[in-house]
Amino acid sequence: MSLKLTILGCHSATPRTFAHPTSQVLEINNHFFLIDCGEGTQTQIRKFKVKFSKIKHIFISHLHGDHFFGLIGLISTFSLLNRQTELHIFAPKGAEEIINLQLKLTKSWVHYPIYFHDLTSIESELIFEDEKVEIFTIPLKHRIYTNGFLFKEKLGERKLNMAKILHQNEIEICDYQNLKNGKDFIKENGLIISNKDLTIDPPPPLSYAYCSDTAYYEALIPIIKNVNLLYHESTFLEDNVELADKTKHSTALQAANIAKKADVKKLILGHYSSRYKNLEKFIVEATPIFKNVELAEEGKVFSIEN
Repeated sequence: MSLKLTILGCHSATPRTFAHPTSQVLEINNHFFLIDCGEGTQTQIRKFKVKFSKIKHIFISHLHGDHFFGLIGLISTFSLLNRQTELHIFAPKGAEEIINLQLKLTKSWVHYPIYFHDLTSIESELIFEDEKVEIFTIPLKHRIYTNGFLFKEKLGERKLNMAKILHQNEIEICDYQNLKNGKDFIKENGLIISNKDLTIDPPPPLSYAYCSDTAYYEALIPIIKNVNLLYHESTFLEDNVELADKTKHSTALQAANIAKKADVKKLILGHYSSRYKNLEKFIVEATPIFKNVELAEEGKVFSIEN
């Protein structure tokens, strides 16, 4: 099991040549998920060598431009590259209307299926699930309807303890999958051998929580409890806490408090205001509260393996 997060953009509001708005690619259990799509995301995807064809699911936190305006360009680029694979977009209600109008008025019809999944709930909900991964929304507190996203691996198969299995003459290869699935082994004489005596626990599932634009909001803590990796916006430092409250954003100190109260393993700060030239101040502010913290940087990769 592994988790790899690539930061494509991590700054707020106005794009600049050296500071791109929010977008990330998460690789988890052989899935590639694009998270938010600010202006210029498609060029950042190229720059950091993410394969366009790998992206089949896009998750949009809210419809502010620095998280959403790159979507139409990416959709058009997919079409120019003769994409045939379907694309699933999870976004606040209204995104489909916007994209369809842009495509219609520019006569930029696509030749691959696009499925929009409207997000409207103000409670956390399961929005994606397969045999390997499940994804939940994290309701946030911003100026418009906004969600973060919780990505969780499912518990994998149990590992065979071959040393113990080979001591049991009756266990054959055809029995291995049942053991991996957690079933006990029943001998011909009816004796039951516990699965725990023949297998090893799988690695604990990995998890990543993405908390986009939000004011300090303790209601999200139970949802993200104990995650391996947390990205939490930190648009401001405490010197602008009043502005953070007014605009429904967070400070580095507030993000650190959320991380501490949620017992997360690592915190990533991002979505910096352009008013700050020295980003190390964000680390200085956060670390007295939460030690394991790093700054998001364009092109930076965060990896976790079990």
